[in-house]
Amino acid sequence: MKCSFRQLEVFVAVARHESVSRAARSLSLSQSATSTALSELEKQFDVRLFDRIGKRLQLNELGRLLLPKASELLDRARDVEAMLAGDAEAGPLRVGATLTVGNYLATLLVGEFMQRHPSSHVHLEVGNTATVIHRVANFELDLGLIEGDCQHPDLEVTPWVEDELSLFAAPDHPLAGRADLTLDDLIGEKWVVREPGSGTRQTFDRAMHPILPRLRILFELEHTEAIKRVVESGLGIGCISRLALKDAFRHGVLVPLTVPGLDLRRYFYLVVHRQKFRTLGMQRFLELCLEVSAGKRFSDEIVLPRPS
Repeated sequence: MKCSFRQLEVFVAVARHESVSRAARSLSLSQSATSTALSELEKQFDVRLFDRIGKRLQLNELGRLLLPKASELLDRARDVEAMLAGDAEAGPLRVGATLTVGNYLATLLVGEFMQRHPSSHVHLEVGNTATVIHRVANFELDLGLIEGDCQHPDLEVTPWVEDELSLFAAPDHPLAGRADLTLDDLIGEKWVVREPGSGTRQTFDRAMHPILPRLRILFELEHTEAIKRVVESGLGIGCISRLALKDAFRHGVLVPLTVPGLDLRRYFYLVVHRQKFRTLGMQRFLELCLEVSAGKRFSDEIVLPRPS
């Protein structure tokens, strides 16, 4: 081979980070060594793989075609190394999860995975749906667990488990305990909701479409725990996953609000790049996800042991 695994590793890192300096840090190399490896790869084949836009390096057409093949070759090489070392399931595994999934399921899934495969290394990133989709599509993450719609043509999307949002309020809120709520009753209230780009916000906007322009949205927050605290203090009403509210409802610090006919159901999804080589570690993690959701109607029925 004219090119080395190190050169391909540098190419993939630069493609993911769009920067030689950030790629160098991720590989624990000097910036000059990283730059040299990339330059030598391009010179050997008399090609350009990136467009230089200021200090940012953006993949050109040839680079975009090469990225999935180079990523697959490196993943296969790591599997070969693991097999030769006597551990075919060694990582690393890069998992992305949206905030609700990440905070209430993914951390427990990673803990269970590590219990079963203690030599594997799992890197978990938590962000909103748009961010996780972008990073999986760019081969920065091996797989994603998301709570919003995904129409990206390069990603394979598998429905995982159904989830349901819930309207909620503090126990002493004027709407608490009412059985005759309608959409019109929600218009004059102050709302505390997730930020645009999140799967939760997509579902909320879709369900509230008939009255959405008339809602008084007071706060748009990225974290479900922050939303719960604001609503608990009496500053408004909220709408997040029932999964995130299970403990608060059980302890009575928050109460559900029911509007007959309001559809707040959605799915959590597993997403993987169509051209991504599925390492044994990826396969095992996806199998675990499907195992824990088998026979469960909604996400809040999934019970995983907390890591000891």
